[in-house]
Amino acid sequence: MELAHSLLLNEDALAQITEAKRPVFIFEWLRFLDKVLVAANKVDVKEKQKKLVEQLTGLISSAPGPPTRKLLAKNLATLYSIGDTFTVFQTLDKCNEIIKSKDDTPAYLPTKLAAVACVGAFYEKMGRMLGSSFPDTINNLLKALKSAESQGRGEILLSLQKVLSGLGGAAASCHRDIYKNARSLLTDRSMAVRCAVAKCLLELQNEAVFMWTTELENMATLCFKALEGSNYGVRVAVAKLLGTVMATALMPKQAAVMRQNVKRATLEEVLELMATGFLRGGSGFLKSGGEMLKGGGSVSREVRVGVTQAYVVFVTTLGGQWLERNFATFLSHVLDLVSHPRATQTHVEAVYSRRCVSFMLRATLGGLLGEKAQIAAGKEICQAISKQMRAVVNDISGENKAGAADVSASQHVMVCALKELGSLVQSLSATASPLIQEPSVGLLETVTSVLLHPSMAARLAAAWCLRCVAVALPYQLTPLLDRCAERINNLKSSPEAVSGYSFAMAALLGGVHQCPLGIPHSKGKLVVSIAEDLLRTAAQNSRLSLQRTQAGWLLLGALMTLGPSLVRYHLPKMLLLWRNVFPRSQKELEAEKARGDSFTWQVTLEGRAGALCAMRSFVAHCPELLTEDVIRRLMTPIECAMTMMSHVPAIIKVHGAHLKASAAMVRLRLYDILALLPPKTYEGSFNALLRELVAEFTLTDNSANTTTSLLRSLCHYDDSVLMGSWLQETDHKSIEDQLQPNSASGSGALEHDPSSIYLRVPIGEAIPGPLPLGVSVIDASVALFGVVFPHVSFKHRLQMLDHFAECIKQAKGVRQQAVQLNIFTAVLSALKGLAENKSTLGPEEVRKSALALVMGALDNPNPILRCAAGEALGRMAQVVGEATFIARMAQTSFDKLKSARDVVSRTGHSLALGCLHRYVGGIGSGQHLKTSVSILLALAQDGSSHEVQTWALHSLALIVDSSGPMYRGYVEPTLSLVLTLLLTVPPSHTEVHQCLGRCLGALITTVGPELQGNGATVSTIRSSCLVGCAIMQDHSDSLVQAAAISCLQQLHMFAPRHVNLSSLVPCLCVHLCSSHLLLRRAAVACLRQLAQREAAEVCEYAMSLAKRAGDSKDNLNITETGLEGVLFGMLDRETDRKLCSDIHDTLGHMLSSLAVEKLSHWLKLCKDVLAATTEDFTCQAVTFEVEKDEEDSEKKDEMDDDTMFTGLGEDDKSKPSVAPRWVTRVFAADCLCRIILLCENADKTHFDLAAARSAQTKNPKGDLLVLHLSDLIRMAFMAATDHSNQLRMAGLQALEDIIKKFASVPEPEFPGHVILEQYQANVGAALRPAFSPDTPSDITAKACQVCSTWIGSGVVSDLNDLRRVHNLLVSSLDKVQAGKGSSSQLYSESATTMEKLAVLKAWAEVRLKTLIRALYHIYDDEDEEDLELPSLSRLWLAMLRDYALLTLPAEFSSQLPPDGGAFYTPETIDTARLHYRSSWAPVLHAVALWLSSTGFGAGEEKEKDSSTPSKAPALPQGASSTTKTFEESVKDRMHLMLGKDIQMELLNVLHRLLLTRDPPAVQLQVTAVVQETIRAAQDHLQRQRTSKEEEGEKDSQPSLGEGGESGELVPGKSLVFAAMELLVFILVRHLPQLNTRVKESPSHAPLRPRRLPEESARLVANTVSILAELPSLCSPAGSMTILPTVLFLITGVLRETAVKTSDSSVPMPVSAALQGIKTIITSPLARVESTQKQWTGLVRSSLASVLEYSQPGKQIPDMDEVSMLTAITLFLLSASNELVGVTVLQRGCMDRFRNALNSSDPWVQARCYQLLLSVFQHSSRALSTPYIHALAPLMVEKLKAVERSRPGTAAELQAVQEGIRVLENLVGMGEEKNRVQLLALLVPTLISYLLDENAISSAPQVSKGLHDFALQNLMRIGPLYPAAFKTVIGAAPELKTRLESAIRASQASSKAKAAARQNLSLLDLMHI
Repeated sequence: MELAHSLLLNEDALAQITEAKRPVFIFEWLRFLDKVLVAANKVDVKEKQKKLVEQLTGLISSAPGPPTRKLLAKNLATLYSIGDTFTVFQTLDKCNEIIKSKDDTPAYLPTKLAAVACVGAFYEKMGRMLGSSFPDTINNLLKALKSAESQGRGEILLSLQKVLSGLGGAAASCHRDIYKNARSLLTDRSMAVRCAVAKCLLELQNEAVFMWTTELENMATLCFKALEGSNYGVRVAVAKLLGTVMATALMPKQAAVMRQNVKRATLEEVLELMATGFLRGGSGFLKSGGEMLKGGGSVSREVRVGVTQAYVVFVTTLGGQWLERNFATFLSHVLDLVSHPRATQTHVEAVYSRRCVSFMLRATLGGLLGEKAQIAAGKEICQAISKQMRAVVNDISGENKAGAADVSASQHVMVCALKELGSLVQSLSATASPLIQEPSVGLLETVTSVLLHPSMAARLAAAWCLRCVAVALPYQLTPLLDRCAERINNLKSSPEAVSGYSFAMAALLGGVHQCPLGIPHSKGKLVVSIAEDLLRTAAQNSRLSLQRTQAGWLLLGALMTLGPSLVRYHLPKMLLLWRNVFPRSQKELEAEKARGDSFTWQVTLEGRAGALCAMRSFVAHCPELLTEDVIRRLMTPIECAMTMMSHVPAIIKVHGAHLKASAAMVRLRLYDILALLPPKTYEGSFNALLRELVAEFTLTDNSANTTTSLLRSLCHYDDSVLMGSWLQETDHKSIEDQLQPNSASGSGALEHDPSSIYLRVPIGEAIPGPLPLGVSVIDASVALFGVVFPHVSFKHRLQMLDHFAECIKQAKGVRQQAVQLNIFTAVLSALKGLAENKSTLGPEEVRKSALALVMGALDNPNPILRCAAGEALGRMAQVVGEATFIARMAQTSFDKLKSARDVVSRTGHSLALGCLHRYVGGIGSGQHLKTSVSILLALAQDGSSHEVQTWALHSLALIVDSSGPMYRGYVEPTLSLVLTLLLTVPPSHTEVHQCLGRCLGALITTVGPELQGNGATVSTIRSSCLVGCAIMQDHSDSLVQAAAISCLQQLHMFAPRHVNLSSLVPCLCVHLCSSHLLLRRAAVACLRQLAQREAAEVCEYAMSLAKRAGDSKDNLNITETGLEGVLFGMLDRETDRKLCSDIHDTLGHMLSSLAVEKLSHWLKLCKDVLAATTEDFTCQAVTFEVEKDEEDSEKKDEMDDDTMFTGLGEDDKSKPSVAPRWVTRVFAADCLCRIILLCENADKTHFDLAAARSAQTKNPKGDLLVLHLSDLIRMAFMAATDHSNQLRMAGLQALEDIIKKFASVPEPEFPGHVILEQYQANVGAALRPAFSPDTPSDITAKACQVCSTWIGSGVVSDLNDLRRVHNLLVSSLDKVQAGKGSSSQLYSESATTMEKLAVLKAWAEVRLKTLIRALYHIYDDEDEEDLELPSLSRLWLAMLRDYALLTLPAEFSSQLPPDGGAFYTPETIDTARLHYRSSWAPVLHAVALWLSSTGFGAGEEKEKDSSTPSKAPALPQGASSTTKTFEESVKDRMHLMLGKDIQMELLNVLHRLLLTRDPPAVQLQVTAVVQETIRAAQDHLQRQRTSKEEEGEKDSQPSLGEGGESGELVPGKSLVFAAMELLVFILVRHLPQLNTRVKESPSHAPLRPRRLPEESARLVANTVSILAELPSLCSPAGSMTILPTVLFLITGVLRETAVKTSDSSVPMPVSAALQGIKTIITSPLARVESTQKQWTGLVRSSLASVLEYSQPGKQIPDMDEVSMLTAITLFLLSASNELVGVTVLQRGCMDRFRNALNSSDPWVQARCYQLLLSVFQHSSRALSTPYIHALAPLMVEKLKAVERSRPGTAAELQAVQEGIRVLENLVGMGEEKNRVQLLALLVPTLISYLLDENAISSAPQVSKGLHDFALQNLMRIGPLYPAAFKTVIGAAPELKTRLESAIRASQASSKAKAAARQNLSLLDLMHI
């Protein structure tokens, strides 16, 4: 492929490659040329132009394929427009010659087509530069058009379109010729040609004035004819033509009007013309006039659907402003269409017409108008409805003969108007409130008046409209329910009223699930009582019995949708009602048959259908209540209904066929409920049931050929391409459904099944549309058959399958098709059921029968049946799952495909292969892979039948998909076939191209990540894939383009480097404006993937497109806001859920990657979207707004005259047509919150004004969030004060985020202030509306949270300013205090709970912040809140009590108070729990702080009657914490620690918390609580002891404390044991080495002691401190039980954490362990006689452990000897009695000290000297003497040695100093008689440290220090022991001289003046 990349075609390379690869090589060269010509240097191009033209014109005659000819033409035209144009006429002539050629052979066709394409491209590119040559060319083309075949006709027409577009008005002379020749082809048999004509005429009408003046009527008729028998593509193209021509006729384009004096058509004329098509179709006006007038013949549906689309094009072309001005006319026109008798000849036709009209309204109103204009339109619709309603009332009262006809016409108008009004209100959501509230409109009155309309359809539509209002504005829900209930009760005697108001109530109840705040619980009781009343009184009045029965059951069914929490209360009553509707026994059933007339039977059947329907609703919506018992009780009436079914035919025979509908309704309801229940429950009735089901869908008793609608959903979604008629998702889906082949397809309407008014609307539908009863029953029977089949015996399965074959054989013609379709759907349903149940199909004969059935349908001429058969075959293979069976099936198809020549069996069996692979997967069908692939590749090349190609390629794609890596070997041949076909198949066969796209996508997935490789084969595969994608991208069909995009998306996933984004992104951006939904979806899905990795590049390339867009004709909306702006705009227009969610994700990815760098850009985007709010309706700045509006309206008046002529001015396109809708604004507000979060994670400078300003001066381009604070606040404010509730929530959330993030940012210019202070007014104003009485609870709750954040943030310190927000909270507190049931309730009780708890939580948070600040004395003025405190604290405690009850396990539910708690009602308990859970913690904290500040007693005398148990005496109100004695605080602690049980419970809870929560912070808190608990227990014990001592019971002392006399601690009852458990858990968690089991396990590698992280160290230290306290809680015997463990753990912690540190600091755990050892050893236990022996043993063994750990040989490296020595010393000092005379221990201790003295570390030596000193000084001589004897000599030796090696560091000097101190102390301790000997050791040592006077000056600092130290000590010792000192000095003259010289030297130094006197005294002493 690389060789193809050159300016001239590389002919040598081309000659070397094989014939098959040449087209690809040429195409790749043309692709390269296309890119390079535009960018190349003009000089280079001109140099090579001659050769290039030769090569390119040479290619024309080489029979190029469609994509090649398109590129070839484009390149030639580009070449001439860039280079010289000398030879262009030669080339043009050459092309014309080819076109004139008489050669009609198929081989010459591609050359002709290439020439035609070149001509078109030349004129399109160069237009008038080609001068006057155009008449010849056009005539030539028109001549060729007459004799061309379909492919040629299409190409010539497209070429003509290009010629016209290039020449513009210049070609006027040829316009008529083109028009005459083209128009006849509008009814061509080839659909592709029709499309081409439509496009050509669309181009022509731009300039040809006659088309929309004199020829206007003919144009319309032509278009109507073209729509007959059309496909979707033609309908779209013709609708575009018709709509545009009509719009132009109404508003001609300026230029054309100037040239000729034109008579403009009026709106009435244009609409009249369009209506003709809608009502009369393409049959013309005069022809067949007679039978037309008689009303015979109906309009072809294709025409009606096409005209409907044309209406939408017409209005869209004229634009939103036009629609605003002319809406009234347009509305009355479209409503007249649906009231016309011709549009409503049969009921189904009427429904179709209604759908079309609804589509027109929704597409124009919903898309083109902004929210303000939509509200105005809503008012118009209201007026239309009330006008109709008045007419109906007059008709009924006026005894008018034509009344009935008028009513039936008016009902359809009503349905359309109400449906649109409902959709309008629902899409506006809360922004519709002006429409609802404006009294002049009276929307609710108008809609409710229709509930009395004589027609059921109109009543249902009105009910639906009310449901929409209630969902949009939930505050209307409860009042509307009440109003309907009241009317039902008042108008019980009117059948319409009973029916209408019950519909409305049912609809409203069905809408409750969409209103999160719900309705009050009492409304459920209200509905039940009304329904019961209706059912009870039904029999009283025969005129009303039918309506009352239906209404009663409808209401009960609707009630079930409220869910189990409400239904639970009414269940017993419901079960009773259900039981009573049906006869109790077989006997009663028989008796019943004999009674009654046709009317009573009708009522009975309707009643039973209603009851079953309510049951179904119950089973569907309350699955939690379906216990075994309830199911058993439901089964009684259901079984009875099943028995009754068999009697019904006889009853119908007796009483007439009009009962058939009611009977069918009963069957439908029965099937529906059975499908929801487990089949096991009705096993006994299978036989009878299956008979009914099979009879139902095999049409046994049904003369109509009704087909099921389920086949589409049971077949695979991907197969839609084969079933041509079954459309994929398009924007026109709702009307295109009418054209599907199955019965009554797309004729869904509420009146077919009133119960759908309360059911959930299926996803993607705007309004429920149940199909007509006949179809619904068959659907239900098919669905139930699928549920039951897997549970039926094999014998019965065989019988049924044989019966199916028989039924198909019996039926003939159309009926056979219908029966077969139904049977296949049922079989598919059954196979699907088997697969889901993991069951098998059955033995050989069952399989045989099933296989025969399926194989028979594989060669059925109906493609839908073939599809179903293929699917069934695959499913069967899946269910049977045996290799031999699969092989047999595959072999059958192989044989058939090898021999068959007819299209039908070749398509059917090729699909069979694909389905086999799809359901069995690559492994199961691996051995057939080779054969399947080779057969399908051969079939795919069958150019004679495009249908065969399509099916073969589709199956091939299935096989590639399912085989995965096993297909890798076949990738190359398949890929080359795909490319060949893409280059040769005519573009008009779009299905083939779509399947090629699927194949290519599947192949890319198969190769997968390998595509990144650089090997030769992989490179070839990759470039082939890219070429394939390029061909499909250039295709004219949207679905093929969508396939190309998804292939590129796959490629980008596997090999991102090889996908060229610079060309892909602009292409995607263009598709965003496509009129085809699937293409927009594909483009957005691809952008979403790209934005995830390369958001910046994507945005950049999109912007480059915006720059280029200036000179191209694309109607692209990319402006300076870039792609992001376009996507935000799309959110307003798109309704498809998948698409919107992808747009959200794409914007989210872009935001994450780009928002921080391009902050201003993104903030401006959000601001522009949110600012739309203020333009529509806002309370702020009204004056300014009004002025602006007035100016605008003046301007509008001026503009009016101009716009009438310009039609669509340019300015109109550039602005987005409507202001962003509320959904988009909510998304923008969410984006705002995300931007703040992103900035926070990116850089702290975003939240620091001073830093931001300095950063901005350095880098002016830099952008920081804090600089945009005013914008942020403004946006949050706009959102928080909007009409839309969702937007208000988002705005409050944004406001809260802003306050949290910016609260502490200081204002650099005013020190001591923060920047948010200046926005106080804005915050207050944003919050105020949320506290108005009519605000929904969830918004008030959110606002409370923001208030507490604001008050707590400390931004405002001035109380007067705070008071504004504070008062809002005070007002809401009053609401809480009002208690239950005070105000009239609009929402459910749980909403009230939520609001009240939010208020209490907000107060608690504010209180916490205030208390914390009061500690720091920020402001003391707290009276404001203290006024609230008594009542607040009462509410808080009540709330905590509620929460405590609600958290009880389910088994205690019977103990809950029957009438609920303080803030919840028993009915809403489940939802209330969630609200409590989110708010109890701050409340508890606040209560705790409040209680501790008031001494736990405040306000208790006021509350004597309250139910809080309180043991503590009430303290006076003013008692503050300062006046408490120790006793009182102990009592307080007792108040919480009422007994051991609570303490135990607390410790167990804490232990559980540790097991589930890991963060160290939590664990630290736990240890703190445990410590408090232990202290409380200690205090308690102490008080017991004191009281016992006072009573003088000395003897009972030992038994106090845990363990008593025996010392036994019982787990579960012992507090100490519980505490130990918890503490050991923490220790072992952080020091696993303590666990002996771990140590002994063979896999354990000994861990070195390590430095714990700080939090762990603190935890371990806390734990050890608590452990050491535990023995004090025990009796002496008890403490002996736990001490071994405690000591083991503490010494273990010491061993594991005593690690040397660089700074010689002592780690926290170590100091805690040492402290613990001290605590234990010094405890009073040592003095208890009874345990003396055990105690001594314990102390000794603990010391032994420490000695063992620190033993030199065994010592762990890095161990801190000092800590160990300290521990040893602690033992020696504190437990001297137990240790005296134990030689083993003594020797060990001495060894450790000796080691330390000999240590090389001066720090260890120094500490060792200090510790030895404390041992030597111990009061017990028995302890210290041995140590002095053993260690003093060593010390003296060490100190003497210093003379030889003087200290070099400060540490070494300190060690020497410490040693000397010990010696000095020993001298002091010695007796007088030994003093001289002791001094003789000390003095010479000290003197040896003195320096020579000459050496002093040059000695290092440390050495000098030693000299000074020695001198000072000598000076101190001399005077202390004068006699002995003299003796020692006298004995050694050399000492004396050294000392003297040192003293003199020191006197000489000026420093020592002060010390001179002392020195003198020492000299004197020496000389005496």
